[in-house]
Amino acid sequence: MKFIVSSTALFSHLQAISRVINSKNSLPILDCFLLELQDGTLSMTASDNETTLSTSIEVNEFDGDGRLAVSSKTLLEALKEIPEQPLSFQINPSNLEITVQYQNGKYSLMGQNADEYPQTQDLGSNAVQVNIPADILMGGVNRSIFATADDELRPVMNGIYFDITPEDITLVASDGHKLVRCKTFAAHSDEKAAFILPKKPANLLKNLLPKEQGDVQIGFDDRNASFTLENYRMVCRLIEGRYPNYNSVIPQNNPHKATIDRAAFISALRRVSVFSSQASSLIKLSLSENQMKISAQDIDFSTSAEETIICQYEGNAMSIGFKSSFLIDILNNLSAQNVVIELADPSRAGVIVPEEQEENEDILMLLMPMMLND
Repeated sequence: MKFIVSSTALFSHLQAISRVINSKNSLPILDCFLLELQDGTLSMTASDNETTLSTSIEVNEFDGDGRLAVSSKTLLEALKEIPEQPLSFQINPSNLEITVQYQNGKYSLMGQNADEYPQTQDLGSNAVQVNIPADILMGGVNRSIFATADDELRPVMNGIYFDITPEDITLVASDGHKLVRCKTFAAHSDEKAAFILPKKPANLLKNLLPKEQGDVQIGFDDRNASFTLENYRMVCRLIEGRYPNYNSVIPQNNPHKATIDRAAFISALRRVSVFSSQASSLIKLSLSENQMKISAQDIDFSTSAEETIICQYEGNAMSIGFKSSFLIDILNNLSAQNVVIELADPSRAGVIVPEEQEENEDILMLLMPMMLND
């Protein structure tokens, strides 16, 4: 088996799928890439047994078909230092010896039997199919992944929940303290369905989607999901279980609304939070007519800070406490110039939304309050 391929094209595709591979694998073969050459197309696969990511490129010249596994670390490290040029691969089918020739030299390494590589699970006949534009899926994953939990007791909270209906698709993530709900009306399904995407494949999508255009085809059954992109295909095991009713925790009647410049709010929070208690990171927001006072104190070290910023607010004066790091995370994952903070009372969750929603989107973030000391 022989083929010639561009060094940078091969390296960029292998580097993208290598993020699947764990530092420690239960099966030694999972330390390898699976390479398959068929009719001039080189397919490359990486897997951790839960998630499999594959891609393919056209080779320039080829002779014969075949498949083998090759050490991912060795191949990536070798290709990383080669500038753009054609690479000539020659594989001996009897002992799987690989010879890679380039402009000024050659590499020689051993492959492994491809039959030991785990097979990708096919979706069942009851699989649901749905298409979603790549940029909308990227926006939903980027905004929600930070709010996923690391909870061994409630594994369903450790991923992004896809709630699919004939009207829209909603991505939800929550760790019990904060919640993100990203709804898009630009995609929908013929039937009502749902699945929970684990954090690792969600992070892989986050890295792949910025380079993608067009639609992403999603297929899923009770156990697995597949994401087919223009240049990549990912198949992953889903989190099994029932996701909590997220709509029930979102307060509906919030009479206190403050509209505030997002960037100015983040800057003030960062300055003031330096003086909050390291144990709690508690900051206090005190709203009065058209202004917000942000304050924090650390009684143990006798430090405190307060800052007043302008906002649009009419109504009764009120104060509420939040964990500053959570609030900054939420504001960093919104892109609008101004945000609206909707509050009912100091004991109920605060709802934070963009002042102007983007077309076909409805984005909402929620943060549980903290008890104020005074």
